[in-house]
Amino acid sequence: MKILVTGSSGFIGSHLVEHLVEKGYKVVAFDRYNSNNSYGWLENSKYEKKIKFILGDIRDYDSVNKAMKGCQSVMHLAALIGIPYSYISPTAYLKTNVEGTLNVLESAKNLKIKQVIVTSTSEVYGTAISKKLSENDELKAQSPYAASKIAADQLALSYYRSFGLPVKIIRPFNTFGPRQSARAVIPTIITQALLNNKIKIGNLNATRDFLYVEDLCSAYEKILKSNKLLGEVVNVGVDSEISIKKLIFKISKILKIKLTPVVEKKRVRPQNSEVFRLKCDNKKIKRITNWKPKYKIDKGLKKLIEWLKKDNNIKNYKPDNYNI
Repeated sequence: MKILVTGSSGFIGSHLVEHLVEKGYKVVAFDRYNSNNSYGWLENSKYEKKIKFILGDIRDYDSVNKAMKGCQSVMHLAALIGIPYSYISPTAYLKTNVEGTLNVLESAKNLKIKQVIVTSTSEVYGTAISKKLSENDELKAQSPYAASKIAADQLALSYYRSFGLPVKIIRPFNTFGPRQSARAVIPTIITQALLNNKIKIGNLNATRDFLYVEDLCSAYEKILKSNKLLGEVVNVGVDSEISIKKLIFKISKILKIKLTPVVEKKRVRPQNSEVFRLKCDNKKIKRITNWKPKYKIDKGLKKLIEWLKKDNNIKNYKPDNYNI
C-alpha cells in the first residue's frame, strides 16, 4: 500500500512516516514548499532513500491532488496547531486547517482514494467538567484553533455521508516525544529545566492526558487496518491525567533538580479559552482494534530527556523565549 502523509516533516508526521516505512508501507511525504528544499525532521532520516518527498502547499488543491495520485490511502496531519498563535491569526488557521482539509477530501474523492484518515485534536472537546471524554461528547471551541479543527472534522464526516468517501477521524490527546516544538508544554518545561531551575509557565492547575508519540503511531496503523471505523471518530489517549504542577514535579524528580514554577501572565490563556481538564476515554479504540498504550508518562519523559541531551538536540530550542 502506498500512503500519502501530509504534514510529514513535523513532530508527529515525521515519526509516523518512519513508523510506516518500518512496517513495509510505501510512503509519500508531503509538506510545505520552502526555499531550502528542507524535509524538516526527515532531513536526515535513516529511511530517507525509501521515502518519496513532495513539497507543496496544503492550501493549494493542485499540489495536494498531484501528490495524492498513485496513493491508496491518505493520512492527513498538515495543520497549524499552536493555540496562542490562533488568537493572533485566526484566518491562517481557517485557511490551513479547514481549506487544507477540503483540498485533501476533494482530491481523495476525485481520485477514488480507498481511505482517508483525518487528524483531529482533543482540544475540540473543551474542558471536561467531571469525567473523561468520549467520542460522543459535545464539541466546544474554546479557541480559534479548536474551532478550525471542529470545522475540519465536520467537513470530513460530511464527505463520508454525502459522497461515501471512506473517511476515519483520529482524535489524539496531548502527544509528546522527541522532535516536539517548544509550543507544547512538556518540551517547554524540560528545555528550561536543563538550563535553569526556574520554569516559566502558564496555568499550573490544568490537567492533560499525555500520550507518547510511538503509541500514537501504532494507533494510526491500527485504525488504518480496521474495517469497522469508516465515518467514525476515534479517541487516542492513555485514560490518565496529570496537572501541569505535578508534571513539573515529576520532571524535577527524573532530572534530580529542584524546579520552581513561575507563572507568567503572558503564558496564561484567557479565562474562557483555557481548557482546564482533558482526560481520554479510550474504550472504543481498545475494543475495536486491540490497541493499547505501551508508554507510561515516566518512561516517555525519560526518552524525551535522553533525546534532548543526545547530539545536543536542545540547540534547536530557545528555552528563554515564550514560543507561541
